[in-house]
Amino acid sequence: MKWLHKDLLDVSQLSESEVMAIFETAGRFQELNERPVKKVPTLRGRSVVLFFAEPSTRTKTSFDVAAKRLSADAFSLAKSSSSLVKGETLKDTALTLQAMAPDAIVLRHWCSGAARFLADRLDCSIINAGDGRHAHPTQALLDSFTLHQEWGSLRGKTILILGDVAHSRVARSNVILLNKLGAKVRLCAPRTLLPPAVKSWPVKVYSDLTEAAKKVDAVMCLRLQLERQQDGLLPDLREYSRTYGLGAHHIEKANPDVKILHPGPLNRGVEISSELADCTDSLVLDQVSSGVVVRMALLFLYMTRKGDAQE
Repeated sequence: MKWLHKDLLDVSQLSESEVMAIFETAGRFQELNERPVKKVPTLRGRSVVLFFAEPSTRTKTSFDVAAKRLSADAFSLAKSSSSLVKGETLKDTALTLQAMAPDAIVLRHWCSGAARFLADRLDCSIINAGDGRHAHPTQALLDSFTLHQEWGSLRGKTILILGDVAHSRVARSNVILLNKLGAKVRLCAPRTLLPPAVKSWPVKVYSDLTEAAKKVDAVMCLRLQLERQQDGLLPDLREYSRTYGLGAHHIEKANPDVKILHPGPLNRGVEISSELADCTDSLVLDQVSSGVVVRMALLFLYMTRKGDAQE
């Protein structure tokens, strides 16, 4: 498939066939990651800037690993080491980076729409690694890829997204992508942690976790943003854990071999019990592995769209 997109801002841009092309490409890179020497010259001579204005461990590291395994030159830039702390605007920082002629910029920023702001102004590819509460397309892609590897297809599967939906860009992107791939999506959260417009989303909303977990094929827990407790949106953490923390008694209501996912970092004993986080049906570490190959696929597709890659 000839890749036509310049930027990845959200999964809503992608057709189902394009998502499958990403998955197929990622699947080919899985073999590379099992070799003793995990490197190919595919993107030799290309460069990518990892511009993270918010903290990140998994996303930033996996993009860095993905670039290096494809032999691209990766340069990391954090807010604390950029001129943003001196009052420079995002636009001026981005134009400065573009003057250095990167092939792609991977951006994480606290402002919703920051990735589109850069995409509209820069010639290089922009890959959204999370912008405010808006979107986290690469996380959604790796989550669905992980389940696709398990099942072969998500069509007809029922997936529960559990936790702080209101503040989660992961939830927003996953709802879009899971529906695009034919899955049925449920949400479960306290009313204060649901977005105001949730009634317009293509989901079924539950307030009772035991009911929400019945006959599901996978449960995707969200990170509980503990800083939101100060806003009065959360009950006491112990009460939250008792009511909305995923435990073995909930999984008993689900379909056999139900899969457990979490984008990390985990708050064990709050969002999910350690027993479930470490069980045989947990895909938490599989998600980390998927993150590398999916981001390799994205760097390959977006950074070679104007020309051939080296074999």
